[in-house]
Amino acid sequence: MPDTNKNFLLEEVFNVKGKVALITGGGSGIGLMATQALAVNGAKVYIVGRTEEKLENVVKAHGQNIAGEIIPITADVTSKDEIARLVKEIESRERYLCILINNAGIAGNTQQTEAKTAEEMKKNLFDDDSSTLDDWVNTYRTNVPQLFFMTMAFLPLLQKATEHQHGYSGTVINISSISGIVQSSQHHFGYNASKAAAIHLTKMLASEIAGNGLKIRVNSIAPGVFPSEMTAGGESGSDQKSHIDKDKYAKVPARRPGKDQDMAGAVLFCAANQYLNGQTVAVDGGYILQV
Repeated sequence: MPDTNKNFLLEEVFNVKGKVALITGGGSGIGLMATQALAVNGAKVYIVGRTEEKLENVVKAHGQNIAGEIIPITADVTSKDEIARLVKEIESRERYLCILINNAGIAGNTQQTEAKTAEEMKKNLFDDDSSTLDDWVNTYRTNVPQLFFMTMAFLPLLQKATEHQHGYSGTVINISSISGIVQSSQHHFGYNASKAAAIHLTKMLASEIAGNGLKIRVNSIAPGVFPSEMTAGGESGSDQKSHIDKDKYAKVPARRPGKDQDMAGAVLFCAANQYLNGQTVAVDGGYILQV
């Protein structure tokens, strides 16, 4: 093969071998898909979550006989103290952090939005006992501030990844959602508003970091419907995988929910493409086209 063609090989274009990654919420759903995408292709992946058993299940089910490594660490990334502890833990083990994936998130409560009168809409969205300020605050707290604090806390380690690897820039990937792009509330105003905030926060982080002369890329992936505990009613198997019926999403142009491979491709693209910065990549099977 001519040398001019070698850079176009898949193992070069999407090369993550030897990279050090940290993924919040890596114990199930999209976080687990991202974990496998990186670890199977040679990255050392630290998965972070609040439930040790879930993280250990991931290692047992998916961390054996692979090119990379999956390492579990329990932490609550909605706490600054816990984030600081997490940084010290990674600093004690690694010289740098190449890839930070902020994936942890919650859905919050849902309400009926369809109504025939103003009074009915008020009853559904104001009077309903599940519609509370606390629900909005809790959803926002989990889905937005941790993206900011995790990114800022790990900034020095991400910059060291850039400095120690010629031609590579440390990167942050925020897992947002098409719910932050569409105009419909999809029956949960608080969640959709939080994901819209996450997308805008991604742009601000990318802008401010670049403005300070730091070579760290910040992008977000906005998934459509993928199997996860959030979309499968809180359920996952012993392998931490979830399932949702294909027929339920026949209205999506792809005529199905997203697959593990669909998310893996997006994660590897965002992690490896050195010219991608400040962008949100929607991976939704064409869902946005329908709304």
